[in-house]
This record gives sequence, C-alpha cells and structure tokens, in this order.
Amino acid sequence: SRNSEYRAFILLITFLIYTCYHMSRKPISVVKSRLHHNCSEVIQPVNSTHSLNDTTWCNWAPFDKSNYKELLGAVDNAFLVAYAIGMFISGIFGERLPLRYYLTAGMLLSGLFTSLFGLGYFWNIHVLWYFVLVQIFNGLVQTTGWPAVVSCVGNWFGKGKRGLIMGIWNSHTSVGNILGSLLAGVWVDQQWGLSFVVPGVITAIMGIITFFFLIEYPEDVDCSPPQHHGNPEESQDQPEDPANGPSCNKESSLESAVTCSKEASAQPSAISFFGALRIPGVVEFSLCLLFAKLVSYTFLYWLPLYISNVVHFTAKEAGDLSTLFDVGGIIGGILAGLVSDYINGRATTCCVMLILAAPMMFLYNHVGQRGIGISIVMLLICGALVNGPYALITTAVSADLGTHKSLKGNAKALSTVTAIIDGTGSIGAALGPLLAGLISPTGWNNVFYMLIAADVLACLLLCRLVYKEILAWKSSLSKDRG
Repeated sequence: SRNSEYRAFILLITFLIYTCYHMSRKPISVVKSRLHHNCSEVIQPVNSTHSLNDTTWCNWAPFDKSNYKELLGAVDNAFLVAYAIGMFISGIFGERLPLRYYLTAGMLLSGLFTSLFGLGYFWNIHVLWYFVLVQIFNGLVQTTGWPAVVSCVGNWFGKGKRGLIMGIWNSHTSVGNILGSLLAGVWVDQQWGLSFVVPGVITAIMGIITFFFLIEYPEDVDCSPPQHHGNPEESQDQPEDPANGPSCNKESSLESAVTCSKEASAQPSAISFFGALRIPGVVEFSLCLLFAKLVSYTFLYWLPLYISNVVHFTAKEAGDLSTLFDVGGIIGGILAGLVSDYINGRATTCCVMLILAAPMMFLYNHVGQRGIGISIVMLLICGALVNGPYALITTAVSADLGTHKSLKGNAKALSTVTAIIDGTGSIGAALGPLLAGLISPTGWNNVFYMLIAADVLACLLLCRLVYKEILAWKSSLSKDRG
C-alpha cells in the first residue's frame, strides 16, 4: 500500500506539472483575436483622435496591419521551431541532471517567458522582434517538461499496466489547454497582458512545489522498483552482468531489491544521442510520430477555421465544436493504452488506429458537415483515432524504449529517448500547420488529402515492428501449446 500511495502521488504531481506547461502555451491562441479584430464595434474614448471609419485603431501594433496573419504565424512558428530543435538537446541534459532540479528550472523559466509576453502589454511594446524572441526562448525552456515527466513516471511504473496508466495520465494535455483558455478568456477583452502573466505565475509556483516534493526514484524513499521488461522468472536464468552487478530475482527480499537497484543505477553512465538511436524501435517510432503529430497539430490549429468556412459557424461556435476533437483524443489515448497492454503490442495498436483514421478523415471531409449530430460523432471518432497513436507513442512507447532490455538495466536512457521521439514529432507539429496554410487556398480537399497521405506514411513506418510483434505472438502461442 505504501508503494501504491507514492505511485499515486507521482502520477498526481507530474500530471499537475505538465498541465501547467500546456496551460502556459495556450493563451496566445486566445489573445490572437484581441491583437487584431474589427474596431468598428468598439466605442472610441472621448479624447480619441482616430477617424470614425478607422477599423484598426484598437488593434495592437505591429499586428494592426493587413499582414497580421503572417506576423501571428511568425510568432507561432518561432515557438514550434524552437521547441522542435530544443527537444533533441533537452533529453541529453535531462539524463545528466537531477530531474527535480531540471523541472524546477524549466518551470521557473517557462513562467518567466510566458509572463514577459504579457508584460509587453503593460510596457507598451509594439515591435515584432520582442514577441518573437520571447516565443523562441519560451519554446526552448518548454522542452524541459516532457522528457523529464515521462522519465519520472517511467521510473515508478513497470511495463505491465503502463499503457493504460499513461493513457489516463496523458489527459493533462487537454486539461492544460482548457485551463489556459479559461484563464486567458477572463482578461482577454480588458488587459490581455494578464492572460499571460497569471498562467506564468502559476507555472512558476508549481516549479517551486516541484523542487520540494518531486521524488525521482522509488529507491529514494525505500520503495520497490518496478519490473520494466520481461518475465521476472527469466531474470533467474540470465548470467550476472559484471557491468551492472548481480541480477535481482523475484525471490529477493525488498531490502536486497532496493540495494541491487541502487547499485545498478549508480554505475551506468548517461547514454549518448547516437546510442539512444541504436535502441530497437526508436527510429521507427520517431518517424511515425513525425507524421502522426503533423496530422494532430494541423487539426489543432486549423480545425476551427475549417468548421467556420465550411459550415459558416461563428468563431466561438467553431471553437466550441472543435474541442470535441480533443475529447476524442482523451478517449483514444486511454483506449490505445488499454488495448496495447492487453495484446502486448504497441506498434500493432498504433498501426490499426492509423489505418482506421485515414478513411474516417476522408468521410469527415465529405459527409461530416451534413448535420450537427454527424459532425459531433465523426469529430470524436477522428480525434480518438488520430490522437490515440500520438498519445501512446509519446508516453508508454517512450517509456518502454527508454527501459529496453538491451540497455541491461541502464535507466539513464529514458529522458534522451523521450526527447528524440518527441523532438522528431515536433518537426511534424511545425510542418503540419505550415503546409495547411500553403495548401488551403487551393481547397480544403487537398488539405485532407495531405493529412491522409501523412497518416498512411506513419502507418507504413511501423510495418517492420508490427511484423516482429506478430512473430512474438506466434512464438508465445507455440510455447503455450507445447
């Protein structure tokens, strides 16, 4: 029961940590509509010198010109590109620094740069380079979050129910987005700077809480370490590895298990970037996530506009309807984790969901807008099938590969592997919205064809791993029959 209490606490605190990370990213999407909107509906102050026909007097320079979409796009891409580049570096630092210190520094800096964006309102800053520079630095420090929290959860939870647990835990992304939207919406029409400052302060406070309460390893509080891979009985048949110390078998007492784990974790050094790439499955899942995240982030950035253009909903109605895609993503993440645990096949689960996602996106584009009921159902299904593999790869798969048996007990690879996988995926996250913006003038059908092609490529990249899982199932069935 003591182990369970600590594991529940770790799930809760890491859930709150990454909720804050996502909460601090969300305000920019809400405040965009305030930086540039039609000022004809806004009452001018008594001492105003603007013409009554001036429809841009209330906008925030430099976003008050006709090229405001390109400028806001530059602000978005500054964050996404910096995040993608920084993610590859972040994992390397995460393996060599204590996770508690690393997360604390990352959250304090994330809170600082998020607040600096909002302080541009109070300091009356109207130059583009300030907002772009703040977004670049914010994108870099935000990369401290994901590898560290996945590494921490992976240290506490074994492979047995990892998919289900992390599928539920991964809902922090949607919870953070919702909280960020609600907080930003409180001040967006008055002092929009507070829409950034308040989430930034909350994130910094959570960083201080992390410093005092996060526990990196079960051994730090004398809890038993998890079984990361294989059958416990198999470890008795394996010879001792002189580099990793004596093996811990299932008959060892709690004290000897803790001692053995501490000795094993103390000796291995942090894995190199190319060493992590040589772990079986890292390259395939990384490239798969690139295309899967491309599809997911294109929906994230462009779905409200698509609904508004095709169904002619208002901006608020389109935004509210588009949240169903995220709700479906929560369901898909939990379902993917549950199924992959049951069949012991992460790649197969991802591949099947990706195969089903392609025709569903085609149907949604052609028949999904014929009625509100059909649209709701298809958005939920598309969200589950698109975000299910994305959630599974970034959580359970990353933790599995970071504790792969080929590492012989070296848990120092978990953060680097997570960073490589999510960093590669972040390249797709930056490319997807960019490609959608370039293709959408030619018609929304072409955007969906691009998404379907990316989905198929993601599926094809997993074919070798699916084949290996099928062979493993056949071997297991043969042993059972014998």
